[in-house]
Amino acid sequence: MTKRIRKAVFPVAGLGTRFLPATKAVPKEMLTVVDRPVLQHVVDEAREAGIEHFVFVTGRNKGVIEDHFDIAYELEDTLRRRNKTKEYEALVADLPPAGATSFTRQQAPLGLGHAVWCARDIIGDEPFAVLLPDMVTLANGRKKSRCLAQVVEAYEKHGGNIIAVEEVPPEETHQYGVVAVGEDYGDSFSITGMVEKPPRGTAPSNLMISGRYILEPEIFAILEKGEKGAGGEIQLTDAMIGLSKAQDFYGVRFDGKTYDTGSKLGFLAANIAFGLARPDVAEGLRAELKKLL
Repeated sequence: MTKRIRKAVFPVAGLGTRFLPATKAVPKEMLTVVDRPVLQHVVDEAREAGIEHFVFVTGRNKGVIEDHFDIAYELEDTLRRRNKTKEYEALVADLPPAGATSFTRQQAPLGLGHAVWCARDIIGDEPFAVLLPDMVTLANGRKKSRCLAQVVEAYEKHGGNIIAVEEVPPEETHQYGVVAVGEDYGDSFSITGMVEKPPRGTAPSNLMISGRYILEPEIFAILEKGEKGAGGEIQLTDAMIGLSKAQDFYGVRFDGKTYDTGSKLGFLAANIAFGLARPDVAEGLRAELKKLL
């Protein structure tokens, strides 16, 4: 019987250099897609999947993230006194329960694997989720749930370690972590290999690792070794390759769409896609897009 996935790690220590000067004073995770910070969209997805404890691995100048998930007394009091009930209720609805958030520091930018390792004592000895905060997801018409809920569903079926994947053009596989496909189960499949940013023409498939994971706690012992991989950083993919020698890994083909808000084009596309999915702005946005195009 699998353990329930209760905790999720959000690595939010990145510098956001691709969005300078916007991210000079504002963390990239707090840039907005429509009217919600990118990170709030990702936390919403985790909550939808049943996550109860949210672990943020931060860095310097990221204090606004902690403030965002805390009570804003003056603002809330002002909204109440001005009878802005709708705005007040929307604000407090996003607040996690008391004690449901933890914040720990990654003092140096040593890679995604190192960021996940920084959360080891908060996670403890239980399986956990990892959500990359640059990646925001939308469900399609066939499934109402977003990516992590589909990953949790696969975990409840298979156990082990689960990775969400999406197709990319073969000529772009060198930019991503890529998996090799074993036995196929429909929406999921066994993973027989992984490689981080394979040289052009050598990728085992065109399925990229898309930023949603469920991992067993044994991953921490491998990350603790601090072995550096691509880019001179401690890569999570390398640690997963090591763990796959002892434990099963499965891939989930996400039935939906992922937007990489860490790139300018992905950020703009996310704003359009999420705007068109919002009944309150979709009609006006569609009209404005027709004018522009």
